[in-house]
Amino acid sequence: MRRLFIALTLTAAPFALSAQTAEPKTAEQAFHNIVQLKDIPADQLIPTMQFISSSLGVECSFCHVEGKMELDEKPTKRSAREMMAMMMAINKNNFGDRREVTCYSCHHGSAHPASYPPVQESDAPAHAAPAIAEPAGAVPTVDQITEKYVAALGGAEAIHKITSRVLEGKILVGGNETPIEVLTKAPNKRVSISHMSSGESFTAFDGTAGWMGSTGRPAREMSAAESGASGLDAEFYLAPRLKEIFTQLRRGRPEEIGGVECETLIGTGPGRPPVRLYFDQKSGLLVRMVRFAETPLGRNPTQIDYADYREVDGVKTPFRWTLARPNGRFTIQIADEKTNVPIDDAKFAKPTGVVK
Repeated sequence: MRRLFIALTLTAAPFALSAQTAEPKTAEQAFHNIVQLKDIPADQLIPTMQFISSSLGVECSFCHVEGKMELDEKPTKRSAREMMAMMMAINKNNFGDRREVTCYSCHHGSAHPASYPPVQESDAPAHAAPAIAEPAGAVPTVDQITEKYVAALGGAEAIHKITSRVLEGKILVGGNETPIEVLTKAPNKRVSISHMSSGESFTAFDGTAGWMGSTGRPAREMSAAESGASGLDAEFYLAPRLKEIFTQLRRGRPEEIGGVECETLIGTGPGRPPVRLYFDQKSGLLVRMVRFAETPLGRNPTQIDYADYREVDGVKTPFRWTLARPNGRFTIQIADEKTNVPIDDAKFAKPTGVVK
């Protein structure tokens, strides 16, 4: 999908990715030869293409001419437009315009949707993994789950004694390791700095908006969806603030993750897609978060698994987290954590020119 991002950026009509205007441009205004998705915000086009790619298990070149994304030479591109129109009509005519049917509903990661169920491959019948049964007696409430999480980390008083963290470790992507620093500061500032051989790469939230950049290039502001996700990552006091962040927080059915039985909470808020939180039933610690980014065709999920909790200055934090999306994954392993280190707010601010 990186090729898709570069190609669509180069074939777009002139517009600034690094600055958000009062009147955001539509996809039709920003890109060439847009037919089915004319009126969506321009910054939604790339995530929408990523959703299609993941749903069909294909690369950009399945529908697009490499380097000339606007051309209509491939029959698959014309078919994709017809399928989008069909999907939207099904949802409009049958589900009150709610997006119940998506590309993934039929394709399930295959370029060609299956028209009949698979045959049984072994003598043992296939069964779906059973859900964890509700425990006998009273089930934990939302308040009890969140309070246990706070206590598991060290308690609210200890959590609020920490106002900043400097983390050092490595990021693992596709078998390669790169040194990384993560600086966080209360209440909601965060910047991760990957030290690559070609320079440094930054992903940051300055307390209001997110931005990304790399050495020698202008930084760009994140889209609204990207910024919202980055802001959630930057929440320094996430545990004690869960009920403030998610104005609607309800308990889901227990689930099992990697052999660990978990309580689940589903959080929503105004203008925010739902987020699912998974807590170890025994320890109370957060082991997984799944959040979603809306696109006109469906939701792109991001899953973050937290592990290797260690206590530093009276508070437990995960020293390992793995972020996975349909088109890729990476793991960050922390080796050292320092707390209450003075951090200048300028560290989180988006550069006005080229990133140095």
